[in-house]
Amino acid sequence: MPQKTLYLVFSHRLTAEQEKDARRSLAVERIVALPPGLSELWRQVPPELAALKDYLAPIAAWLAEKAQPGDRVLVQGDFGAGYLLVQAALAMGLVPVYATTRREVVEKPGPDGSIEMTRQFKHVRFRRYGR
Repeated sequence: MPQKTLYLVFSHRLTAEQEKDARRSLAVERIVALPPGLSELWRQVPPELAALKDYLAPIAAWLAEKAQPGDRVLVQGDFGAGYLLVQAALAMGLVPVYATTRREVVEKPGPDGSIEMTRQFKHVRFRRYGR
């Protein structure tokens, strides 16, 4: 039986907590990051481009070559690029997901009346797109 895989179309590394949750809640055995060239492409989506389909074609081709129907793909990043990659993943029979977080804000008043705010994001769960 083929192993379920989580493909990362994501600008960051998974935290240990996210990896543990992916293995448990998404039932994946392998986690595969974008190769370096494609990762840089995903991180640097040019804001000047009027359309992204051609720009994202190498990432979609990588998924089409590597992923099997039922595999999961974590898609997060540029909103428009994410939308297109989610649509491509669905067309390939993949299960696109995104990570949800809880934001915790700590405010610390300064001696001069200023306020320093620190934000921490904590992983909560993975959620399927479209649900």
